[in-house]
Amino acid sequence: MNPRIAVVPGSFDPPTLGHLDVIRRAASLYDELHVLVVHNPDKEAMLPIAQRLALLEQSVADADVDGNVVVASWSMGLLVDYAVDVDAGVLVKGIRSQVDVAYETPMAIVNRHLAHVETVFLLPDPAHAMVSSSLVRQVAALGGDVSAFVPPSVARFLDAGGAAG
Repeated sequence: MNPRIAVVPGSFDPPTLGHLDVIRRAASLYDELHVLVVHNPDKEAMLPIAQRLALLEQSVADADVDGNVVVASWSMGLLVDYAVDVDAGVLVKGIRSQVDVAYETPMAIVNRHLAHVETVFLLPDPAHAMVSSSLVRQVAALGGDVSAFVPPSVARFLDAGGAAG
């Protein structure tokens, strides 16, 4: 496994500025970064994976961090299976709170056991520390302005009624 190749997994439902912050910072730390839209069986998705993938690709391109970034989706097994397939030695996770630490730590331990893949936690930029896709979905569903929380392409999509379909 190559420690210079990393994977940033997430449901990205929808992509937020917090996600982009983690992606931008991780892209500066690794030679190759795979940003992976994954299905989380514990969450009910607002958007289909194909739509999340398209929004994430546009957001990454607009943020000008796509030089060493590959955006993909994965729904065919364990996250570490994808990491092994692309020879990634590192998973990068954004951590906003102790709740995130409690959720991510057991998975990090299992992933290291299963495939010798390390997990690196990145703390958020304070400006995005409380932004979550769940919050964005709630605000958007009630007709609120989410432009302070999401990339411009995502805001346009949601403003056009994308969350309803």
